Amino acid sequence: MQLNDLRPAEGSTKARKRIGRGNASGHGTTAGRGTKGQLSRSGGGKGAGFEGGQQPLAMRLPKLPGFIHHGRIEYTPVNVSRLEAVFADGDVVDSETLMAKGVIKHDYIPVKVLGDGEITKKLTVRVDKVSASAQAKIEAAGGKVEAAC
Repeated sequence: MQLNDLRPAEGSTKARKRIGRGNASGHGTTAGRGTKGQLSRSGGGKGAGFEGGQQPLAMRLPKLPGFIHHGRIEYTPVNVSRLEAVFADGDVVDSETLMAKGVIKHDYIPVKVLGDGEITKKLTVRVDKVSASAQAKIEAAGGKVEAAC
């Protein structure tokens, strides 16, 4: 037996329905679509998700989960370990110096110093916010935290 000898079992396949090929075929004229109405027309019918004019489910559900508070202030986080690596002893840490050293990308976004890591240098920190643990570490190293200008 060769591959070209293989055939489907007798009666297991049917010829496809060739619609719109003349009345003699039995599927001419309306081509099995019926006489009139939306579904008989070319391009007729509604798209997927159409619910008869009712608001579709996809539009009834919210686009994104959760609630977004538009008045929320997003801070750029900077850890004390990063300050230790970038600044020298006695430096002043503020938005301008952080941007100049490449720690932050924009000086118009508020900055918050967080307490991850260790610090040994005496720094004067003048940023928008400082966490309690970061403030304790900065003051323990001999530095000070001032209110942002």
